[in-house]
Amino acid sequence: MKRNSLVFGIISGVIISTFMGVSMAIMSCGSSEKDGGSGSMIIGFSAMAVAFSFIFVGIKNYRDKQNGGTITFGKGFLLGLMISLIASTLYVITWAVEFHFFIPDFMDRYSAIQVKQLRESGMSGAALDEGLKRIESANYNYKHNPFFFAMYTYMEILPVGIVITLISALILKRKIPVTDLQ
Repeated sequence: MKRNSLVFGIISGVIISTFMGVSMAIMSCGSSEKDGGSGSMIIGFSAMAVAFSFIFVGIKNYRDKQNGGTITFGKGFLLGLMISLIASTLYVITWAVEFHFFIPDFMDRYSAIQVKQLRESGMSGAALDEGLKRIESANYNYKHNPFFFAMYTYMEILPVGIVITLISALILKRKIPVTDLQ
């Protein structure tokens, strides 16, 4: 099970990290600032779904080739979770390198977009001030607190992996080998 989680986690992580790297390079060139990055987000979540399809493949591979054609929901979920964690960790590492060495102004530009959207929302007074403080605080923490940076980045990707893990474990669970069903 460890080998499967490592192999399929690395494959998934390389795919999502590559997509993210290309997407962020395009965004850093200014092509998606007009839409607030929503085009990049669509590409990013689509890439996550494609990369995390290897959760399904990894669970199925383990069930059919190494576990006699059976797998419980719990074991499938655990395997999928390990694949998700490995892939997500590669994503976080890739983003850390890209952010700190190639796009260090990303958070400032992202915060500027958030401030603009907040001001255009019609909010005013204390609510606007509170919103601006939250944006400023998140910007500071993201740039200066490695724990906050890592957790924020994991929260971009890991929930998608967990959802796909749940679906895959439910679809692939099997208590009786296929040969015994015939």
